[in-house]
Amino acid sequence: MALSITSTYAGEFAGKYISAALLSGSTISQGGIEVRPNVKYKEVIQRVEVGSAIVDSTCDFTNAGDVTLTERIIQPEEFQINLQLCKTPFVANWDAISMGYSAFDNLPPSFSDYLIGHLSAEVAAKTETNIWQGVNANAGEFDGFVTLMAADANIPAAQKITAATVTSSNVIAELGKVVDQIPSALYGKEDVHIYISQNIARAYVRALGGFGSFLNGENNSGYDSKGTMWWSNGALSFDGVKIFVAHGLADNTMVAAQKSNLYFGTGLMSDYNLVKLLDMADLDGSQNVRFIMRYTASVQYGIPEDVVVYS
Repeated sequence: MALSITSTYAGEFAGKYISAALLSGSTISQGGIEVRPNVKYKEVIQRVEVGSAIVDSTCDFTNAGDVTLTERIIQPEEFQINLQLCKTPFVANWDAISMGYSAFDNLPPSFSDYLIGHLSAEVAAKTETNIWQGVNANAGEFDGFVTLMAADANIPAAQKITAATVTSSNVIAELGKVVDQIPSALYGKEDVHIYISQNIARAYVRALGGFGSFLNGENNSGYDSKGTMWWSNGALSFDGVKIFVAHGLADNTMVAAQKSNLYFGTGLMSDYNLVKLLDMADLDGSQNVRFIMRYTASVQYGIPEDVVVYS
């Protein structure tokens, strides 16, 4: 990768590099799904089903019920960042003094520190998107939950809902479609969530603000008469089901599932914070610096029948 420095500033460097805001990896950082670390190659998720084990009592032991074991496989894929920069362009830059006076230059520490943090954040953002909408056929991606669910014939057809363009006018109805399809055995369990995209979250908050309808002849000004001002990035719920805003979900997409049914598999979580910097001067005599990062990741869910997908 070539390094291009574009600047017309001729003075002392202020000591800070800035970049565009990066998507936050909310699904993992906020505990939205189960993380399965230390998966070197594959991990088997066992599913146990017991059928018709409860029968009328008799004096004798009467065997009843079948136990069925099935499995789901989570297999993390390997990804990497290999980035090479030449130190020479920095010599003519206002940060040159931090490189030292020797002809054997060092990369400006402020820039290398920033770039290490930036690459780590890029990985977090990409992983967040991959968790939900990744497609294995694309470079740097693994199949995300929505991709897996769309192709899974074991998810009942009624629990695969065709999405509409969600606005503040229809968001209540569209969320209702998802809740209506949550299996009865699942509804009311503590860790059931509706995972929603950012645009649906915005539409829902605006809808809860009211102003568009009249109740008992009075204008509806939302929760506690605060309109949309009531919400300060706190918790949301719908019909008794917790809502989780997943930044990686594509617009107009929702998934209803138990947190304990959604898995993220990786080798070491610390790999996501490890960026190696190699100065090539001692190895090949060049002015190049290499940034190297390697990590593994994939997702899987355990019980398809307990999933509702709106996409």
